[in-house]
Amino acid sequence: MSKTLKRPVSGQRPSCYIPSRLEDRRIRNRTLRQERRRKPDKPDDFVTYEDSDSEEETPSQQHQVLSTSYNFVDYIRSRESDLSDERTIDPAYASRHILTHDMFRETPIALGNINKVFCSQWLSNRQVVFGTKCNKLMVYDVNMRRVDAIPTLPNSHGASPDTQSGIHACQINPSHSLLATGARHSADIALYRLPTLDPLCIGENAHRDWVFDMCWLDDQFLVSGSRDTKLALWRVNEDLMDFPVAKDGEEEGDQQQQQQDVPSYAHISPIAVKECRGAQKIRAICFNKEYRELALLSLNGYMHLFNAETFSQKLSRKLPNCQENVCIACQPNGLYAVGCRSYTLLLDPRTLQAVKKIASRYSGCGIRSASFQGNILTIGTGMGMLMFFDIRAGKYLESCINSSRTVVLKASKGYVAQFPDEEIDGFQQNKYSPAIYTHCYDSSGTRLFTAGGPLPATLIGNYAGIWQ
Repeated sequence: MSKTLKRPVSGQRPSCYIPSRLEDRRIRNRTLRQERRRKPDKPDDFVTYEDSDSEEETPSQQHQVLSTSYNFVDYIRSRESDLSDERTIDPAYASRHILTHDMFRETPIALGNINKVFCSQWLSNRQVVFGTKCNKLMVYDVNMRRVDAIPTLPNSHGASPDTQSGIHACQINPSHSLLATGARHSADIALYRLPTLDPLCIGENAHRDWVFDMCWLDDQFLVSGSRDTKLALWRVNEDLMDFPVAKDGEEEGDQQQQQQDVPSYAHISPIAVKECRGAQKIRAICFNKEYRELALLSLNGYMHLFNAETFSQKLSRKLPNCQENVCIACQPNGLYAVGCRSYTLLLDPRTLQAVKKIASRYSGCGIRSASFQGNILTIGTGMGMLMFFDIRAGKYLESCINSSRTVVLKASKGYVAQFPDEEIDGFQQNKYSPAIYTHCYDSSGTRLFTAGGPLPATLIGNYAGIWQ
């Protein structure tokens, strides 16, 4: 879980420098090698071999091992004391431990009459930003348990109510200095400075239909995808923007009114717009850093790849028996996960061949959100449940408290504005569970924000909760 390269405070060696650790390490490695060499009853079709089976380590390697502490307490003490020790931690281990030991507890969030939360991101260790179907951009303070609204940005042409179809995406750039999300006009994008959330600019003149998703390539370049099957590439550089300046003849009353509204911001246009060939309504986008490519999902069951450096389309592939493919996630090593109606596909990034089909444990639940936390794939369903698949083990994460069951988080019911008198699309009041349209872990991996609302499009309602 943690590694701390300790430096001695007094003497020549740190307290963890115990020579017997080397012998324990040799025994453990020898046991692992013997286990790998054991011939199974049925030989494998694909076998890998170690570069070297030697048990000997160089003196410098032995010194490195003995000077490294794997104790989490040493990591905490080193961090609290601000020592110069080299220390690393994998947050995925914390998430795995909390999940397998049934330590997550939900704190429901009351959102009033807000309609369906579609996207979310952690701004800091205490704030979560999320966008809704009713075109609201909200920030939830975990400590104060308070929800605040952030003004949405109108474009230079004005936005009528017909063009407000919800905020479907919000993404933070790698340096956590900018937030990209939907604008008041659902075909535009808006950018805010962090951590103040002051408006920076609005991106327009790229799409004719709703923006469904977006992703950052780096701190400056952003890609957005829309229902009009087009991808737009934006460059967000404050030095290149033209901000409005009040004219000398402008009346003082107009200036005061402008200050009471949204602060001044710039208007930018895309540097490139490309149509995704073979697509019908781009639904989801992700950036694969390992292969430097953009992966897109379209509602006609295709997956498309774009070269991120040349912004050109590489290939398109029909997904096998894929219905309602609405979410995609990418592991740091390049593995893709695509959520469908009744299962999740793991795809090889080189060929887009299905590596594994993860069947849902609940029939017809619909996969609505997906994300990777280390080797754990988190799956949000349309039945108010979160499931967790262990990529290394090739199965759903099992509970350490009760070995006969897998780890599942069941969301609370949330809020529905009105229940229909008759059953609609299988919906009944006593069987209602919200769809998990979005979920995100905080930087430590020990808190999880989940949100969504009723799955039927005719119903108005919301759900949000913090698991910690």
